[in-house]
Amino acid sequence: MFKFLSRLASVVFVAALVASSAFAAYPERPLTLIVPWGAGGGTDATARIVGSLLEKELGQPVNVVNRTGGSGVVGHAAIAQGTPDGYTIGLITVEIGMMHWQGLTDLTGASYTPLGMVNADPAGVQVRADAPYKNLGDLLAAIKANPGKFKASGTGQGGIWHLAIAGMLKDLKMDPASVPWVPSNGAAPGLQDMVAGGVEIVPCSLPEARSLIDAGKVKSLAIMDPRPAGLYPNVPTLKQLTGSDWTMAAWRGIVAPKGIPAEARDRLAAAVKKVYDSKEYKDFMSSRGFGVTYLPPDEFAKFMVKSSADLGATMKAVGIVK
Repeated sequence: MFKFLSRLASVVFVAALVASSAFAAYPERPLTLIVPWGAGGGTDATARIVGSLLEKELGQPVNVVNRTGGSGVVGHAAIAQGTPDGYTIGLITVEIGMMHWQGLTDLTGASYTPLGMVNADPAGVQVRADAPYKNLGDLLAAIKANPGKFKASGTGQGGIWHLAIAGMLKDLKMDPASVPWVPSNGAAPGLQDMVAGGVEIVPCSLPEARSLIDAGKVKSLAIMDPRPAGLYPNVPTLKQLTGSDWTMAAWRGIVAPKGIPAEARDRLAAAVKKVYDSKEYKDFMSSRGFGVTYLPPDEFAKFMVKSSADLGATMKAVGIVK
């Protein structure tokens, strides 16, 4: 009996060792990194530098695939619906906390296995360089005195930068509708419209406004983040100026479908952290003015829950929740 049990234990041990060794080889084939937005944009650029550095960490090719459409729904759905074997990952964006409020999808941050947040570009409050406001307080006073006069732009109706200024006003006990929103196809056309005098405010990220700030055509009055921006450290924070804790940023993070093996999850999460910590990644992001912010998987998951709640409250305030 003792010999039988010893042999059985040996068989079990060998089987476990073989299984462990088999997965220790992960990944054994190329990975796919899905991007929900088009080639050439900031999200695509971030995905491609992350993908190229993951290749070095994992020892396998990482193929970046752009899956666009449906205001981000198509790509985000493709990531969530991927085979949960560790070979499909994706770069999700702040819109995952917005789309379900708009009735576009049932997807939320909880639809994924979080591997790490790698980037966040907080909203700034940009005005023309020759605007008469010396600081954010001057601008807010002018808005209070003339509700409806000052228009803002920088994305579509209900987009991330629309919610940035609406949420800021709401948090400051001001009517979000006191600054009418003029929809645009992005920050660049919104900024050009502002420089031309069509609107007064563009609450986009500082990297998006960088060229016009450096050209002396635009100035930033505040940043919606508790920390000063690395790109322009002299721009005060909203907290410093008003006491408001409101924050808003366009963020990006690496995820996988739910239910991937724990070994794959841990290996991928560790690889994402190494990529984030690398000089190559920091230099690439810095050269483009992109912010670098890291959250490990558990904190990233909690962050997405709060982000969704904050976005939902703001979207309700401006009447775009369905």
